[in-house]
Amino acid sequence: MNKHFHVRYDEQQLAWLYFDAADTTTNVLTEEALEEFDQQLLGIAQARPKGLVILSAKKSGFIAGADVKAFATIHSPEAAKKLILRAHDIFHRLEALPFPSVALIHGFCLGGGLELALACRYRVASTDPATRLGFPEVRLGIFPGFGGSVRSIQLLGHLPAMQMMLSAHSLSAKAAKRIHLVDYAVPQRQLKNTARKLIEEQPPRHRPGLLQRIPGNFVLRPAVARILAKQVAKRVRQSHYPAPYALITHWRQNAGNTAQMYASEAQQVSSLLTGETAQNLIRVFLLQDRLKGLAEKSSFQAKQVHVIGGGIMGGDIAAWCILRGLKVTLQDRAPEYLGHAIARAHSLFRKKLRDHYLVQDAMDRLLPDHLGEGVGKADLVIEAIFEDIDAKQTLYEKVEPQMKETALLATNTSSIPLEKLAEKLQHPPRLIGLHFFNPVAKMPLVEIVTQEDNPPQLIADATRFTKAIGKLPLPVKSRPGFLVNRVLMPYLLEAVTLLQEGISAADIDEAAIRFGMPMGPVELADTVGLDICLSVAEKLSETLHNEVPENLRNKVEAGHLGKKSGQGFFTWSKGKAQKEAASALEDKLNHYADRMILRLINESMACLREAIVEDADLLDAGIIFGTGFAPFRGGPMHYADKIGKTEILSKLGKLEYTYGSRFTPDPGWEDHFAK
Repeated sequence: MNKHFHVRYDEQQLAWLYFDAADTTTNVLTEEALEEFDQQLLGIAQARPKGLVILSAKKSGFIAGADVKAFATIHSPEAAKKLILRAHDIFHRLEALPFPSVALIHGFCLGGGLELALACRYRVASTDPATRLGFPEVRLGIFPGFGGSVRSIQLLGHLPAMQMMLSAHSLSAKAAKRIHLVDYAVPQRQLKNTARKLIEEQPPRHRPGLLQRIPGNFVLRPAVARILAKQVAKRVRQSHYPAPYALITHWRQNAGNTAQMYASEAQQVSSLLTGETAQNLIRVFLLQDRLKGLAEKSSFQAKQVHVIGGGIMGGDIAAWCILRGLKVTLQDRAPEYLGHAIARAHSLFRKKLRDHYLVQDAMDRLLPDHLGEGVGKADLVIEAIFEDIDAKQTLYEKVEPQMKETALLATNTSSIPLEKLAEKLQHPPRLIGLHFFNPVAKMPLVEIVTQEDNPPQLIADATRFTKAIGKLPLPVKSRPGFLVNRVLMPYLLEAVTLLQEGISAADIDEAAIRFGMPMGPVELADTVGLDICLSVAEKLSETLHNEVPENLRNKVEAGHLGKKSGQGFFTWSKGKAQKEAASALEDKLNHYADRMILRLINESMACLREAIVEDADLLDAGIIFGTGFAPFRGGPMHYADKIGKTEILSKLGKLEYTYGSRFTPDPGWEDHFAK
């Protein structure tokens, strides 16, 4: 019985093989689906059609890739290698068919899905904006393993293929056509006719030109590999993320021999897949899927959004909603306060959309509205004014009577408990938090901040909206700092304390980056704004007893606010921090990292004990996607579990003895490790 594929033969003697994975909205190459695909290929080969067209029956896309959930259950390189070699056999069968094959691509075509498409003779992609082609595997700690590292080079040439695999960036259909990844990029309505034309005419397959082939010469490969490794080193360390370096070695050693390439691919990817980095990155991928799945309990749609506050956060939230296809009215005290927000939005639209007509359409849906006339029409009202309780309460008193009964009222507060903000509302449980992070266009997480009395449907609707605009929703309880700021602040404050002790900013940042953080805490504080850091720190210090370092106050009082003022703990020039080289010895750097990271982890435990989030996995997801906590370590609680109770409590105890009560182990550790 066919669960995932069905084939239809037409009057032109073409076979149309539809992928329609059972019990899911997304096509994924599970082991079962691969075996069924192989059986379909055997049957089609026996039928001897004039050509085969492989396409998706799903609206969501062609194929999202291999089965990442299954990857998490593979614990031995031998088991991984068996799966990879089986996929090689199946895709070789597709490639060897005696008649033309065409991959008809609409929507996403990623990872294993693109590898399947490369085994076809031709590829046609729709020009719909939803169509994206790419190899995201290095983000999972591996590289293409179903033949992709071989076939991409044969089709594109050495450097284009390597850069595509190393970057993990996806391409639009038109960009894919420019590098010959697809043969045609056409409107969706023309896909099938284009496939028929290719099968009828059978043009020669694209082959890369001399310039694309030269870097693969055995004399040049070592030098090219060194250049590629240097480029990768600017982004990630080999000790943290071995996959891109393994891909470069795989290419350097084997690119001249196709059989060796396939054998090396199976060997290298199976080894990477079962390694600690890949398993942790797969964990992060599954955590991301879990956050997305939280939005499935609602059908809420916000066609029109009203944002109050034309500052950086409010303006950027409005612009992001526009990018996701919504209509937005943007309010501030007077028209002149909205000009900067509109200009920032226009800049974002040009960068993201790259089409004059699409940019104009986006601008047409962003309406300056200083009088607040859009409140009554909005399905969702988001308040994003400055962090002042009285100002927010006064605003809600004015706005609430104007809103539709079914509309959501949300605040973007970064630290103020909702119960306090909602005190003067006619219906206090109506207020919910949608806490975006700066910069809105880059940070994937939104905290769904909930009060005890929020109706479950309201929480579900806010979660649904968050996913609909392409963000990851994380429900958190309304407590000071919520989750992300509460966990992040002790980490940042310890960095500022180190500065106060005379440790160089360069050494502090280097210590954190060596641990795996994407940016050093001193640079992060400067980037966020020292005034904002101080404001949040002071609010949290009232309830969490985090002492605020005096040098942070001194900087703010002097007007040295960080990147936005050109001077903070670093001097900034052309948007970049001017850093000296780190000079501390490794044991010192490790000590600085322990002080910062253990404060973050200890505060994570406190949040878990207080049930700020539902469980440790959601906490890990929030801190990874909200702060950039080293993804290859799997999250702060996962990292704590790995290093174990003895080391955690021993290190905290020694730091407490030396530096005081801010390192006192949270009482939750005993219960956590007893489970």
